[in-house]
Amino acid sequence: MRTLIKLVLLTIFSISTSYGQGIFGKWKTIDDRTGKPKAVIDIYEKDGLMYGHVLEILEKGKEDSLCTKCDGDRKNKPVVGMTIIEAAEEKSEGVYKGDTLFDPEQAMTFRCKIWLNPDNSDELKVRGYLAFLYRTQTWLRVD
Repeated sequence: MRTLIKLVLLTIFSISTSYGQGIFGKWKTIDDRTGKPKAVIDIYEKDGLMYGHVLEILEKGKEDSLCTKCDGDRKNKPVVGMTIIEAAEEKSEGVYKGDTLFDPEQAMTFRCKIWLNPDNSDELKVRGYLAFLYRTQTWLRVD
């Protein structure tokens, strides 16, 4: 009987740790056109909503980039430290949707859907929508 209880507890523990790698943390963005890493984004929870800001730019020569194409408060501000995901809400278990996924390179804001790859919890799927068109990038977890 004790062996059975230990086995059940071990199974529960292993399941909870496999799901423990959540959506929040540091992610390396990968350009879906070139396959090259672009930046490291910190995705965090605040007041039950998802936010993300740029921690580091990985592209050589662009580490200190300013948002020159931006308007308003973002105009000529450093991209590092910039919030690019604002107030995305969990719509179903592990799937977040929101109105603000900002691309500093294009100075454009998209609606978004963000979720972990169900086959690999070290991959984050980030989809940006403009009207009925969309693009999906796969971001990689940073240890």
